[in-house]
Amino acid sequence: MSGPGQLAAPRSAHLEMVGAVLAGEGLRGVARIASRYVGAPVAIVVPRLGVPDPGWKRFEQYVVARSRGADPQPPDGVTAEVPIVSGGQRVGSVLLLGEPTEDPSEYLQIAAIAALTEVAVADAREETAQSLRGAFLERVLRGEEQDAQAILRAAQRLGCDLSKGYVALCADPGGPVAGRVIAALRSERADSIAQAIDGRVYALLAGEREPVERLASRLPGGAVAGVSSVYRDAADARRALEEAELVLEVKAAGGEATPEAINDGAYRLLFRALVSHPEEVRDLYERTVASLVRYDEQYGTQLVATLASYLEHNCNMQATATAIHTHRHTVAYRLDRVRELTGLDPLVTDHRERLSLGLKAYRVLAPRLPR
Repeated sequence: MSGPGQLAAPRSAHLEMVGAVLAGEGLRGVARIASRYVGAPVAIVVPRLGVPDPGWKRFEQYVVARSRGADPQPPDGVTAEVPIVSGGQRVGSVLLLGEPTEDPSEYLQIAAIAALTEVAVADAREETAQSLRGAFLERVLRGEEQDAQAILRAAQRLGCDLSKGYVALCADPGGPVAGRVIAALRSERADSIAQAIDGRVYALLAGEREPVERLASRLPGGAVAGVSSVYRDAADARRALEEAELVLEVKAAGGEATPEAINDGAYRLLFRALVSHPEEVRDLYERTVASLVRYDEQYGTQLVATLASYLEHNCNMQATATAIHTHRHTVAYRLDRVRELTGLDPLVTDHRERLSLGLKAYRVLAPRLPR
C-alpha cells in the first residue's frame, strides 16, 4: 500500500478513507487516516451527525457557527480548516490540530470528500429508517399490525421500547413541512417512531405522557399536536394513535375544550372510550345534550353555551349572566329550556353531573359530527 510521501499517497489516502466509511468506522476512521498522512491530529465535525469523539466536542459550536456563515475565532489548537460542503451548503469542517509534517491541504480536502461519503451513508440510513418507521405506523393505523409481540419486536428494531408503556402523538404541521416536525421530535427523542401520513405527523414515544406534552408544546411553526394517554399493551398501538388523532381534532376545533381541560381525567376517559367503544360515547351524547345542540343549530339560540357557562361558574346565575353578557332572568329561562329538552334539571346535582359529562362528550365528538 502507498504511504505518506509517495507519489500515489493522495489516491491511496482517498481509497483508505472511503474504505473506512464503508467499513462503518465513520468520521473517526477518516480522521485517523488523515492524521497519519499529515503527521498531526485531525478532527472532523459534521454537527447533524453528532460528535463521534468526545475530544472534538469543544469544536462543535465553532463549526455550527461557521456553517451558518459566521466568522468566529478558531478554537485554540486549530491550525488549518477545510469546509465540508453538500449541495452548496456548508455542513461541517475538517480541522487540523497542530503543526503537520506534510503539506496538509490536499489530505484535508480528501478527508472532506470522504466525510461527504459518510454524510451520504448516514442520509441513506436515515431515509431507510424513516421508510421503515412510516411503513410500520401505516400498518398499525390500518390494523395490519395487531399482535403485541410483533409490534414490540418491530418497534424495538426501530429503536423504540414500548414494553414499559408509551403514548402516541398526532400533529398537524401547520406552516412548516412535516419534515421539520419529525426532525424536532427526533432531535429531542431519538427513540421516537415518527412519520408523516396523509398530511399529519404520527408518532409513538416510550414513557409517560407529561414529557411528551411538553415536547408537543415546543414543536416548530405553531404545529398543533394531540397526545394520547399512556398505554401499556403494545396491541393497543392503533388505539393510542387514534386517540391522539381525536385529541388533535378537538384541540384544533377550539371552543370550550381548552388544552388544559382536555388533559383532565374525564376527557381522557372519553377519548379512550371513543376509540374502543364509540357507540357508548355517542349514546351518552344523545341522552344528554344532543337535543340542545340540534335546537341551537335550528333556532340560533345559545342553550349549550349558557349551560356550559353556568357549570363553569359553579351554578351561580349572576356570574353566568355577567360572563355571557345577558340578564340573569334570561339565564334562568334558558336553563328551563335545557330541562324541558333534555329531561335533566341543571339545578339538581345528579342531573348536573350528567349534563357536564354530556358536554364533554359533545366536545370530543364535535369534530366528527355531521354538519
